[in-house]
Amino acid sequence: MKNKTVIFILLIILLLVAFIGDLFTGNAPISPGEAWVALFGTSGDTIIDEIIRNYRLPKAITAVIAGSALSLSGLLMQTLFRNPLAGPDVLGVSAGAGLGVALLTMLSGTAVYPFIAAMGSMAQIVAAIAGAAAVLILILGVSARIKDSITILVLGMIFGYVASALVTILQSFSDPDSLKVFVTWTFGSLGGVTWNKMPLLLMLVSVGIMLACFLQKTLNSLLLGENYAMSTGLNIKRARVFIIAIAAIITGAVTAFTGPIAFVGVVIPHFARAFFGTVNHKTILPATLLLGSILLLTCDIVSQIPVAGRTLPINAVTAVFGAPMIVWIVLKRKKL
Repeated sequence: MKNKTVIFILLIILLLVAFIGDLFTGNAPISPGEAWVALFGTSGDTIIDEIIRNYRLPKAITAVIAGSALSLSGLLMQTLFRNPLAGPDVLGVSAGAGLGVALLTMLSGTAVYPFIAAMGSMAQIVAAIAGAAAVLILILGVSARIKDSITILVLGMIFGYVASALVTILQSFSDPDSLKVFVTWTFGSLGGVTWNKMPLLLMLVSVGIMLACFLQKTLNSLLLGENYAMSTGLNIKRARVFIIAIAAIITGAVTAFTGPIAFVGVVIPHFARAFFGTVNHKTILPATLLLGSILLLTCDIVSQIPVAGRTLPINAVTAVFGAPMIVWIVLKRKKL
């Protein structure tokens, strides 16, 4: 118990360090002292105050929200399907969000474009949520009728492939400007969530996290197999629908606001289990939230390091971090 408490304290400290480091990192040449003053008062320079308060601070908060949400979604999927490589996008929800954004870009220049333009920056978010919701409805409909979880996993992957195929078809018909907008969205970005958008993202993710916390006993039962879970009186179909809904909602919300961010949800649950030496969700769930936030904050710091005068897409950085980790997971899966 003492060791777990110490590890949690260290993770919280590491989270605070990463959060502060993210505030102090960026293209603009702002010293840590200037950033600190701008954060709690006024630096005397309106540009510095604007960058710190209205760009870097919401971006760091978004990294915490997105990192914890994607990691939690990965944990839920790995527990439900008992598959160490299951992640947030395994059910095709992220691909559905991408399809929604792709359809939106195709509507530019059409009769409905004035309505899209009136929505401003929220148009992409609404389109992504709509696409993710469409796939979620399909998945929930399938999960309510099919008993085998593996079949649901396969069908979810197929839905994702179909959505991705439709996106490719739409891209082939898009004009260069619309295509550029969509490709930029696929890079992923933590900097697009303003203070006006933050409450909606925070609400969706917070509700998902709170509901997941009530499912700790159910998740522990599922670790021993569905037959054992049924013997304890658990309604498998209802639990499955509930878990899928939570994972899909938080994944769809994060993807809608930040674009697709890969690998975080797959690797973090494994590190949580390895650090604490347990699979008990009472410990692993909060650990996953902390580790996911730390990883995405770290990736955001790395992405801000200029390369040839440019910053790196967050999706590329998480892939560079995540791919070797997945190889390690595959090689060591018997120990995890």
